[in-house]
Amino acid sequence: MFLSSVRIDRDAFVTDLVKQDYRTAVVFRKYGIEFCCSAKFPLSDVCANMGISVDEVVQDLNKATRPFQLPPAINFEEWDMDFLIDYILNVHHRYLRDRLPFINEQVKRFAAEFAAKLPEIKELKERYDNLSEHLIPHLKEEEEVLFPYVRQIVHAYADSEPYAGLLVRTLRKPMETTMKKEHEMVKDTLFRMRHLTCNYTPPENVCIGHRITFSLLRELDNDLTQHLYLENGILFPRALAMEKDLLNR
Repeated sequence: MFLSSVRIDRDAFVTDLVKQDYRTAVVFRKYGIEFCCSAKFPLSDVCANMGISVDEVVQDLNKATRPFQLPPAINFEEWDMDFLIDYILNVHHRYLRDRLPFINEQVKRFAAEFAAKLPEIKELKERYDNLSEHLIPHLKEEEEVLFPYVRQIVHAYADSEPYAGLLVRTLRKPMETTMKKEHEMVKDTLFRMRHLTCNYTPPENVCIGHRITFSLLRELDNDLTQHLYLENGILFPRALAMEKDLLNR
């Protein structure tokens, strides 16, 4: 599959642009432009009526829909651990802080409209709300406690510091407990959300809001899945192995 840019036609209906790429909804929300089923007006007319620069909106739409994909040959396991932490912070933590407010709002609107019609939506919202409430405090714990500790262990290990064993005994953090408790909750929640949404596949002929919500949840699921792999599969196991080696020296 080749990557291709979405063509943003300033005379296209707002609804059609959202159908073309759900990520445009984030931009429309930023400018206060209605993008659900009733928004059947050309983008240029909407911007003119609202006194908004259509060129500025189109520029933001192009940024939001830009094609991007990581090459599958990237070997995260060989990355320097400081660089891996920086990648997690600047890609996955930044994504969650930037995107969660919009996803929260969209899920809330979607549930308010469809919970009474679709019984599974009530549980979906409850599962999502619980996940969302835990994510930001978990990011903060990683940023303020776990990652600084891992950096200290990595540097002490690399430099063969004579005090390294004492450092581990003094500063040791419950990485294994954190991984098992918080990350298992995330994985269990994602598994249940996939089940409730048929892997985020909306039924045919549903409204735009329904499609946007499922697309955003799929995007979040994909990000968290890679996020967890980088931490549980690479970063923390390597740090724990260094801990063990330093304690045995």
